[in-house]
Amino acid sequence: MKKIDPQSWKADMPLFREKAIAYAKGEIKKAEYKGFSGRYGSYAQHDPSKNMLRLRMPAGRVTAQKLAYIAEAIRKYNVPRAHFTTCQTIQLHDMDAETTSDIMEGALDVGIVTMGGGGDFPRNTMCAPLSGVQKGEYFDVLPYAQAVGEFAMNFINAEPMPRKLKVGFSNSPENVTHATFRDMGYAARPDGKFDVYTAGGLGNNPRFGVKVAEAVEPDQLLFYLKAMWVTFRTYGDYQNRGHARTRYLQEILGGADKYKQAYLEKLKEVYASEEDLTLHVDPIVFTKTGDGSTVSDPRVIEQKQEGLYAVAWHPIGGMPTVEDLCAVSDAMSAMEQVEMRIAPYETVYIINLTGTEAKKMLELTRSTAKTVFETSVSCIGASTCQVGVRDSQALLRACVEAVREAKIPDGALPQIHISGCPSSCGTHQIGEMGFRGAIKNKQPAYMFYLSGCDRQGEEKMGAELGTILETEIPRFLVELGQTVAASGKDYFAWKAENPDGVEKIAAPYLAE
Repeated sequence: MKKIDPQSWKADMPLFREKAIAYAKGEIKKAEYKGFSGRYGSYAQHDPSKNMLRLRMPAGRVTAQKLAYIAEAIRKYNVPRAHFTTCQTIQLHDMDAETTSDIMEGALDVGIVTMGGGGDFPRNTMCAPLSGVQKGEYFDVLPYAQAVGEFAMNFINAEPMPRKLKVGFSNSPENVTHATFRDMGYAARPDGKFDVYTAGGLGNNPRFGVKVAEAVEPDQLLFYLKAMWVTFRTYGDYQNRGHARTRYLQEILGGADKYKQAYLEKLKEVYASEEDLTLHVDPIVFTKTGDGSTVSDPRVIEQKQEGLYAVAWHPIGGMPTVEDLCAVSDAMSAMEQVEMRIAPYETVYIINLTGTEAKKMLELTRSTAKTVFETSVSCIGASTCQVGVRDSQALLRACVEAVREAKIPDGALPQIHISGCPSSCGTHQIGEMGFRGAIKNKQPAYMFYLSGCDRQGEEKMGAELGTILETEIPRFLVELGQTVAASGKDYFAWKAENPDGVEKIAAPYLAE
């Protein structure tokens, strides 16, 4: 398998710096710059003088060395905002062109690559965040996710694809990376093999993936990825960007069965090419052991490695303060084999901690969600994103404040998912409750979705119930939470007894 040396991307850096500075001076139009900068994992924000940089973290894995670089950059350049994203990356925000260029180039020295983080390229390969340390997982898929991600980087300088390509790995039926409805998904099996799903995705025209193969040996995964790339390039819509994602191939080719047939034909061609894509990976081995110290806390997870723990940290909206992020980095640097894992729901896990170390991390991450509802997911929002419709982060903060003020108990409300626009970066279509930015009667509003599910075998897109004005959403959630709390049950138990209960409470809030 051909691997790209991160240092080789430095040859691309001068052009980015030149274009970024030119855009800041108003010498390049917004659309032209957006088409250019996405390849580098950077976009100008809603305020065109500020930039976002997306730091790829393959498989959501953040080593102490990588986090130390991020902390150093934050301090050196006074970066004010960071975001844990639903694609398991770390985004830095509100930077000028020079700072963005400096951090992008310096990141390569510690193996952090931003190339392909936007635009029509393979995005960050995703992986179950606790893979390798999670009790009950089928097996550790992280080594395979990392290797597939490295191989996918070769497509950045290859023949162009119609649009981006997202790849995900699951290690259990929890399916938190949505492996069964990504452009390319590898779902682990109890027998140590993978089922392969392709041509799925959220957003406009959402589709669950088509299962194209079962019980695939792990060393064959690259053949299937290459076949997806060839299929996408052969049949994808290069004329209409709105229909250019892989999920539209199911329609283009006449349905799921005909799509599968076309994909398998390309798979045969890949095998017939005799390109050696056999995958060889080394297991990831942690030699650290517990020291006898123990810890108990709702945010602490016992690892399958005896005596070691993971600490969950969910800053509201996936937006840690940069001071907290730097403090966590400093602590990690002094701990043996401790690393961070980013989850697709904007939680991060700090893993391989002894009981004593876990207690320290609990203290450093005390600015965290205190309830299930507060772990709700939100994209970065329209106040930052150029293509956003609504400020999803502001809505989430308003909802959290209202629920706290009303003293709604933990469990009375589920985690919600908020996307500022139809792109579904907040995965609104697959949450138990989802909200998607819209306009209603010339007022800020959100489409309301209910009863989505991402668990493998139970996948379901949320049903669209109607549009709620932005100002009414906190009130609706408070009323729902109070109703559930009064029953003495948690949200899901209450809903099971009242199947149309949410719809009845939501009805008066739906805008006509």
